[in-house]
Amino acid sequence: MTRFEATDPAERRALYVDAITAHRRRGSEFLTLEVDSEVFESDGDDGTFEDDGGDENDDGTDDRLDPELGLPWIQFGDGTINVDCTDTELETLKTVLGEFPAFKIDEIHRPDDAEGVNVRISAKADPNRIAQCLDAIFQRVYELPDDVRIWVVEI
Repeated sequence: MTRFEATDPAERRALYVDAITAHRRRGSEFLTLEVDSEVFESDGDDGTFEDDGGDENDDGTDDRLDPELGLPWIQFGDGTINVDCTDTELETLKTVLGEFPAFKIDEIHRPDDAEGVNVRISAKADPNRIAQCLDAIFQRVYELPDDVRIWVVEI
């Protein structure tokens, strides 16, 4: 694998396929994809994020992000997608997964010591279909712009 980030939707999906392939060839436990931190700039005071416009509260913080959860990320390993999200994002996630019949929620965990929920999704599909689903999750569940930069941060 020679590249680790992409911004164009088609390039992002190709990146996900390459990362899944590298993950499987290496036999690693999981791979982690993360939104570029430059999309949201921390205001430094309370851990909330500001973006470059839209969806902002009166104080300038982005209302799409829960500061307890931080930047959106997705992990994939052993045929399972793992995400953290808010309850509102969970409802959107269920809608997105309805468009991908091969993907099913296996477990929803609500940790006592953390905000939000952790969701494990069965992803028994080929890398191209998994890549389509991953990009739909980033785009629609986390309401990210079309040109968002996604990094492969761990394989």
